[in-house]
Amino acid sequence: MNDILLTPGDVSLAQWRAVYRGAGVKLDPACAPHVATSAAAVARILAKGEPVYGINTGFGKLASVRIGDEDLATLQRNIVLSHAAGTGEPSPVPVIRLMMALKLASLAQGASGVRPETVALLEAMLAKGLTPVVPSQGSVGASGDLAPLSHMAATMIGVGEIMLAGERLPAADALARAGLTPLELGPKEGLALLNGTQFSTANALAGLFEAELLFRSALVTGALSTEAAKGSDTPFDPRIHALRRHRGQIEVADALRGLMAGSAIRASHVENDARVQDPYCLRCQPQVMGAALDVLRQAATTLEIEANGVSDNPLIFPEADEALSGGNFHAEPVAFAADMIALAVCEIGSISERRIAMLVDPALSGLPAFLTPRPGLNSGFMIPQVTAAALVSENKQKAYPASVDSIPTSANQEDHVSMAAHGARRLLSMVENATAVIGIELLAAAQGIEFHTPLASSTLLEAARAVLRAEIPALDDDRHFHPDMEAANRLIRSGALADTAADLLPAIS
Repeated sequence: MNDILLTPGDVSLAQWRAVYRGAGVKLDPACAPHVATSAAAVARILAKGEPVYGINTGFGKLASVRIGDEDLATLQRNIVLSHAAGTGEPSPVPVIRLMMALKLASLAQGASGVRPETVALLEAMLAKGLTPVVPSQGSVGASGDLAPLSHMAATMIGVGEIMLAGERLPAADALARAGLTPLELGPKEGLALLNGTQFSTANALAGLFEAELLFRSALVTGALSTEAAKGSDTPFDPRIHALRRHRGQIEVADALRGLMAGSAIRASHVENDARVQDPYCLRCQPQVMGAALDVLRQAATTLEIEANGVSDNPLIFPEADEALSGGNFHAEPVAFAADMIALAVCEIGSISERRIAMLVDPALSGLPAFLTPRPGLNSGFMIPQVTAAALVSENKQKAYPASVDSIPTSANQEDHVSMAAHGARRLLSMVENATAVIGIELLAAAQGIEFHTPLASSTLLEAARAVLRAEIPALDDDRHFHPDMEAANRLIRSGALADTAADLLPAIS
């Protein structure tokens, strides 16, 4: 994978996605003068001798405490060490790499007051594969993601742990192995590194990217289920959706219609079908999945803006030699976006589970009970549907909005917080749950289609079924089901299923 050139303030969603997927990062050299100018401004501001928050004062509720010049370096080191107070399991390496890239792009815009060598170290750590070990819990999403970003900053001064080539090492050892030297932080630098929304934003972006793949895969499985149940493609007629005007709905209907185009199964019941209407889980796919797509796109817009912004505090304005304290660290936009993604993921899994339930019920699907040729002796898909129901219910609980919660911190100085961090952090587990549901639907729908042999589905859906059957044979008699589910999940996670109709499926951007 090629390196991504980060041009701070102008990084596309596709570039952030590439970083998350493992691409290297190179900072646009044009940033260097802005960084140097910002650092020089901090020196001039200090020379005025006036109290400036975070530069020569304490932090949070202690902002009124003036710090002498002889203690400024200690002040910055202390804030990093004291704020590195996260807990829980380490965050995934791809998420933390993305967090580092987001922080790099923020600092390089020249509004944070850090020195060029600080930016260079962060860039070098990314280039050399040094990923700080960052506990996943401890941020309330304002004043920024203090604890997680402090764990990152601590590794830059040689404290904490770093993952390098799959090995967990003391930070100082990992830096030395990579030929890097720990920083001695200058004025403002500790605060600039640990203040901001990059942890929340990285988790939200990771959830968004995985949710997009889930969405595209679910369109394929939804079409397969429609075919298995001998459902109608009439509800996907473009005239219906043009009247409602929602972009996502229109595009989903187009995709479902295209996925089913040329199907012999569909042709076999176009006329003289006693059923007048299909259940909602088939008929209303454009309305449900289209709404999910629109919501994901809105979240993507918010997160792309956030990813290109500067969210630490105070911010440095060199042209006036001013350090202005504000609240860009408040992650409310990220919290709202994460909640939107959670709702979409929940609904994608929910309607998929309803299709599974429909397929295993002979009264609804017209197929053998639980999709097994010999029901009774065999249970077939009975319990996989139960598993799907359990996962959907778990996601419903996780989907409760995080952004409506707040708890005061820092002796009520920080009296309203966003909860963006855990709102974003839950997304990957929610997508994992929904992926397992879609994987069960893939297995069930392919099994259902095979009861219609010798009739075939469309070219695209037969290609999707062939990808599955290359890994997993049809279920004749009961066997250990878990390996089949894991294999189906891998096809979804890898993008192999969505790739069978890649040009047809709508995307978030």
